Amino acid sequence: MQSRDQPRGELCVPSPYRVVDRTVETADTVTLAIAPVDSLARAWEPGQFNMLWMPAVGEVPISISGGVGGGATGGDRGGDGTVLLHTIRAVGAVTRALCALEPGQTLGVRGPYGRGWDLDAASGRDVVIVGGGLGLAPLRPVVHETLRGRDRYGRLAFLAGARTPEDLLYMSELGQWRARTDLQTEVTVDAVPGREWRGDVGVVTTLLPRIPFDPGRVVALVCGPEVMMRFVAAELLRQGVAPGDIQVSLERTMQCAVGSCGHCQLGSSFICRDGPVVTWERVGAAMGVRER
Repeated sequence: MQSRDQPRGELCVPSPYRVVDRTVETADTVTLAIAPVDSLARAWEPGQFNMLWMPAVGEVPISISGGVGGGATGGDRGGDGTVLLHTIRAVGAVTRALCALEPGQTLGVRGPYGRGWDLDAASGRDVVIVGGGLGLAPLRPVVHETLRGRDRYGRLAFLAGARTPEDLLYMSELGQWRARTDLQTEVTVDAVPGREWRGDVGVVTTLLPRIPFDPGRVVALVCGPEVMMRFVAAELLRQGVAPGDIQVSLERTMQCAVGSCGHCQLGSSFICRDGPVVTWERVGAAMGVRER
């Protein structure tokens, strides 16, 4: 995990990266595999993010959705020489420009930043991973990491939700995970407009009753739209899960990524520095505050 004590200047200048692969996930979402042009990729932890820069367009924070090469496999912890994966949805000028990149083209990268998922806190306990929409991206490396160290955890469950079947990410991997016997994977969509769908329909919280866990020994990792995270947290709290055992990944407006500009402040926390992964105990009361 990136230390707060590392010199800021070292991470405030983008390094050149080259796109080595591009995977179309949905109609508006792609996963870019990028590699450093003239240096080694920095080590990263599941849950951290990078600032991706398109010259003359702008810069945006994007979660690291995995890494390959350098001895790592998809979604494992990064290391020297790792090719980084970023799953990006085209919603603005910068993300549209990023999504249009093709193999061989370059972009700027600075990071990684922030605090990732605290998997040490989950050691020896049940783990429930809940993702909605693009929130599956920062959770994808968590699934890989927990499966790689499967004997460290008790029951392991992954719940995924999306607006429609066409909006689901990582369909191939979801199929592989559903076939496993050591990981309970449940998938649902909000609606099925004009397509055959034999899976569940409804919000992701409707899947929670299917997951057997002891509320006193479970750690929940949650990422998705804020309204979804609030409802998931409320249901987990209702079932007796302690707020300190619920980790959420927040996506507030981040510009500097080093806690200086104040744009991502939530209560007393700066999401780029103190997050993006934080416990519900720390931010639950402030989650109803809208961004400015």
